[in-house]
Amino acid sequence: MCHVVVHGGPMNKPKPLVIAHRGASVDHPENTLTAFREARVQGADWVELDVRLSADEVLVVHHDAHLADGRLIRQVHAADLPDEVPSLAEAFEACDGMGVNIEVKNLPGDPDHGDAHLVCEAVVGLAEAYRPFDMLLVSSFEMDSVDRIRSSDERLPTGWLVIERSGPGQVLERTVAHGHGAVNPWDDLIDEALVVAAHELGLRVNAWTVDDPDRMARLATWGVDGIITNLPGVARQVVDEVARA
Repeated sequence: MCHVVVHGGPMNKPKPLVIAHRGASVDHPENTLTAFREARVQGADWVELDVRLSADEVLVVHHDAHLADGRLIRQVHAADLPDEVPSLAEAFEACDGMGVNIEVKNLPGDPDHGDAHLVCEAVVGLAEAYRPFDMLLVSSFEMDSVDRIRSSDERLPTGWLVIERSGPGQVLERTVAHGHGAVNPWDDLIDEALVVAAHELGLRVNAWTVDDPDRMARLATWGVDGIITNLPGVARQVVDEVARA
């Protein structure tokens, strides 16, 4: 049992979604079917996961461009990947009952960066087959990638992942200008003013990656829409406790 300090008065905002970062990634290897299933057991509302393309253009779930043995995922057929690297389709099934935040990797400097457009096209086609739109979010640090997702199907919710310490107003205005409905800032960038400003612009705010219970409680009282965490069980308890305060 964790005990948290509840900041401020009674919470009159909707409870933030508990979003398991790569599944229950403290208890099980990240981005694995076991981690996703355990996230559900621990009370996660959503799972956040990372996707890349295999050599035969299957969407697979893995954070890095390379496997632990050094092979580039883009050069390995899906059937030849280690058992612990699931396809996105398998991940969707393991995340039954939960929303899914798909992060498109393929960042500048990654050896598979040139295939980002293929990843986006594949994500749009597969995601819509497995979840209603209100249970999906596609995000990326690359604005071009989330722009491409949005241009493929405006119904598919998109969000910009932000780590730069530029002015919060600039970040929010750019997100709105590009037509995205969510901003996913690094936790250190978030204060109550940012949350209020984002909501005034109609944006959802999902904080990452938050593992400290007191920080979770503060974010919940500020009204963030989602808490992305490696500890979904802890976040579930904190969010529920804040809501009862």
